[in-house]
Amino acid sequence: MGPKEERIAVYPGTFDPFTNGHLSLVRRGLEVFDRIIVAVAKDSGKNPLFSLDERVDMIREVFRGQVRVDVDDFVGLLVDYVPKKGANTILRGLRAVSDFEYEFQMALMNRKLKPSIHTVFMMTDYRWLYISSTIIKDVARLGGSIDGLVPEAIQARVNQRMLERRASLAEEAPTP
Repeated sequence: MGPKEERIAVYPGTFDPFTNGHLSLVRRGLEVFDRIIVAVAKDSGKNPLFSLDERVDMIREVFRGQVRVDVDDFVGLLVDYVPKKGANTILRGLRAVSDFEYEFQMALMNRKLKPSIHTVFMMTDYRWLYISSTIIKDVARLGGSIDGLVPEAIQARVNQRMLERRASLAEEAPTP
């Protein structure tokens, strides 16, 4: 019997910003997988608050010292990226039934494109069911507290970016 093969999962997303829900999923994923690669997507079709490099840097800061978590960025098809990293599993989180339809479609398309890659779904911890990166940005943009909803290393950066955006909007506003 040869050496046990390392079980690697790729956890992809835009992560703009990375939330405590994302963090919880990585931690729980480490109970199943030997290593998790947090793969930050460049091509999201979204208008991100943070650049790709900023998102990667922030997530690396969250996992500094955690040898079982790698943070990387990727461009293009996820099913092309996954095998390049020595993995055959995509890890995805589900918050509610509304997430399932989209995630199911993506998993089936990925399976059609590359049948050797599996998608594993984990339910989000109940404490994080209601949060998403979009909700976090909306609350912060409107001056609300995001305390306890994102890792501390990221919270100050989100708040600072929102202050910069509000200041920029104030400068652009026409004077009466």
